[in-house]
Amino acid sequence: MPLPISIRQKLILEQRSFNQISDDILGPIEAPPMKWWKILMTISLLMLGLGGYCVWTVWWDGIGMWGENRTVNWAWDITSFVWWIGIGHAGTLISAILLLFRQNWRNSINRTAEAMTLAAVTCSGFYIFMHLGRVWVSYWIFPIPTELGIWINFSSALVWDATAILTYLTLSFVFWYSGLVPDLALMRERATSFFKKKLLNLLAMGWTNSSWNWRRYQPYMLTMAGLLTALVVSVHSVVSMDFATGIIPGWHSTIFPPYFVAGAIFSGFAMVITILVPLRKAYKLENYITIDHFESMNKIIILNSALVGIAYLSEYYMAVKASSPYETYAAFFRIHGTWSILFWLMMACNVALPQLLWIRSLRRNLLFSFILSLLINIGMWTERFVIIVVSLAHDFVPSSWADYKPTLYTLGTFTFSVGLFIFLMLLFFRFLPAVSIAEVKELASEDMGDKPKKKFPIPMHS
Repeated sequence: MPLPISIRQKLILEQRSFNQISDDILGPIEAPPMKWWKILMTISLLMLGLGGYCVWTVWWDGIGMWGENRTVNWAWDITSFVWWIGIGHAGTLISAILLLFRQNWRNSINRTAEAMTLAAVTCSGFYIFMHLGRVWVSYWIFPIPTELGIWINFSSALVWDATAILTYLTLSFVFWYSGLVPDLALMRERATSFFKKKLLNLLAMGWTNSSWNWRRYQPYMLTMAGLLTALVVSVHSVVSMDFATGIIPGWHSTIFPPYFVAGAIFSGFAMVITILVPLRKAYKLENYITIDHFESMNKIIILNSALVGIAYLSEYYMAVKASSPYETYAAFFRIHGTWSILFWLMMACNVALPQLLWIRSLRRNLLFSFILSLLINIGMWTERFVIIVVSLAHDFVPSSWADYKPTLYTLGTFTFSVGLFIFLMLLFFRFLPAVSIAEVKELASEDMGDKPKKKFPIPMHS
């Protein structure tokens, strides 16, 4: 027997029939594109055009166009790479881990979060090719011999990152696409064009919504969720080892793997809120993406903010107690040095401001959640910049110290990655349902008090 709505969380505001659910979610896709979609698509294309010129120039003239030097040889570029990887983690967490723990509040937001994962990981993969410098020999980062019969350098951090990202992107895409299959079949049934019906039938892989389909679908999704849960931890742990295995003061810390994973989930959930708040309004999805969904996400943000704050304190406590004067100086230089304003911005956005979410009224306030999510992503980008650039700028020998200033080509490359993210997300919102229809119908059947003994099937033609 399902719990009464008064006891469990109500995740669909109004009692909606299966027909109404299909119309509400698929309506924006079947209608002509909205004005806001056209405006954002134009902006993203402009960003891709302007940023593309900078990307081409960097490929042609070399990554020295980023303004890096012999001391600060990793800077804005690797900062953005780690930032994009972090954003991509929330989709996997929402979809995989919450599925394993049977958290029904994920059902309305998992589809958008998964799409965000694919777009963000694509942007991070773009930075790997940028770091290579010579994109025409990009196959050098894969475990195959070159034309000279020489294997790749397995001790290179670039190879570690490429392997981790390719694995994560592949499994995340399979998981996202598998979840789309029942909805693609529903779109096939509603299609009026012969060509569109045939295309959707191909994409749905002949899904018939039979009991046989569902009996195999659920164990498969749980298995994929288990695999992706391990990837949430492993991928960003690999990224953190880029720094933890170095000898630069402020880098070789054993706390980096859990520290980076917590930060990735933190920034990823913030980006989910950044996307869902305007999407909910634009697509009129208030009945399906409720205030309770945002409150649940804000609770996870509070938790990860606390974990990140503990990591900050642990890192600086160990630096002060360390016997190495280099570690102690690196910690104090972050606080009082050239980029100290970025350090305090990081502390404010990542540790101080999220504590306001302990207030329930703010936790359920969409405007506050949206603004805070933007500040968190700024703070998490700043955190990576502080770890990378500030640590490299002042290492062991004062005579080798150097400052770093980004160039227009640095900003242009970052603009290209942001434009690519917006472009991919807009394509997703235009052609595919932003909310999982099958999973929302399951919640609706619970609210109507007629949940079947088996989780599936959900009626197809409704």
